[in-house]
Amino acid sequence: MEGKKFMWMLKKDLLTLWRHKPRLLSLLLFPIIMITLFGYGMGGSIENVPIAIVDQSHGNMTDQTLMAIKDMSLFDVKKITSNVNDAKQMVEKGEVKATIILPPNYDDMSTDQSKTVVLYLDSSDQIASQAIVPSMQGLFTQLSAQMGAEKLASLQVQSTVLTDGTGTGGTTGIDGTTDTGSIDSESNDDGSGTVDYNNGATSGSGVSSLSSSVDGIVNSINLQVNKIYGDIAYIDFLVPAVLAMTVMMSCMMGMGQTIAGERETGELARLFMTPTSVATVVGGKIFSKLIIETARALILLAAAMLLFGITINGNILLVLGVLILGALTFVGFGIMVSATTQTQEDYTQIVMPFTMPMMFISGVFYPIETMPWIFQKLAYLMPLTYLNDAMRGVMLKGFGIEDIWIDIVVLLGFLIVFFALGVARFNRDV
Repeated sequence: MEGKKFMWMLKKDLLTLWRHKPRLLSLLLFPIIMITLFGYGMGGSIENVPIAIVDQSHGNMTDQTLMAIKDMSLFDVKKITSNVNDAKQMVEKGEVKATIILPPNYDDMSTDQSKTVVLYLDSSDQIASQAIVPSMQGLFTQLSAQMGAEKLASLQVQSTVLTDGTGTGGTTGIDGTTDTGSIDSESNDDGSGTVDYNNGATSGSGVSSLSSSVDGIVNSINLQVNKIYGDIAYIDFLVPAVLAMTVMMSCMMGMGQTIAGERETGELARLFMTPTSVATVVGGKIFSKLIIETARALILLAAAMLLFGITINGNILLVLGVLILGALTFVGFGIMVSATTQTQEDYTQIVMPFTMPMMFISGVFYPIETMPWIFQKLAYLMPLTYLNDAMRGVMLKGFGIEDIWIDIVVLLGFLIVFFALGVARFNRDV
């Protein structure tokens, strides 16, 4: 190996990298972004899950329960109301993940009847559900034990009062004699007799009442979990977002080959030598890419249904429409990036810092609530977040277009911005 020429080759490649500033910046930032996402995005615990509480009772137990829930880092209490229907609608609209419904008799300590707390849960977010249910079970088990201890203390006082009233051996009368209570005796024909101890009967009734009360201490608070979308497996939670992610990756990476790749090989320059406008070229490439991605989405959807038994609770045509809208959005992003890139490698290096973060912080594998707050804010700046939300809404919850219109409007906004920037910046001479 010729050492001097070897050094010249090394210098040439380094100078080439230095002249391509976007590629150099991507190479430097990409490892930092990835280690940050793995360290914080996927390694965190679920926090600040939005919930609502229905407070139908007022008293010490209610205050303690509300304080205990607010002190848990898992929950972010969005609303406390006395209207059960309003709180349930918040779950059904996706405003909160769960509603905790405290019963009207929650603070009533005079009854032995157990209290039933209802957890109205959005089970479509399977990972969040796995965190919410055991936390609620643990909390109300602890509160139930506390309530039982208070009841037991009250019963002990009552038991002491009953014992003192029936076990003193009688009371002293005015004449100094001792009255042992009212005793009725009756002689039978065979010489035997029956004795009715009135105080003893009262004592027996009290013991029976105490026994019944002690039985009521067990399970003072019962937690009833209502999963409004049934039992959702992780694969059910995963598939809609994986479909969206696959469309994103294939559209964005495919546009690198379609535009930047053809520009690098000279095919795009030869195409522009013909009397063809930029709009015609870009439009034709968009349409061909859209057909390919629609076919890919249909294959993925069919495979998920056949292999994993995935069911679509909403309209399948709406699912396809949302996927097509998502594909157009990411094709627009690809056109925007490839508008001025000279080579396919440049395009890939620029796109990677956008695609990989979207995979991790847009809720594909884990809910957004598992991430630090800064990632949660960034997630809502990424189109994949809204595509995931719309896909899960239709496939898992059976939503119609009126329920996902916000996601659709946001995706349309991204699409218009991406295409406008792409067409405006498109350089046919590069």
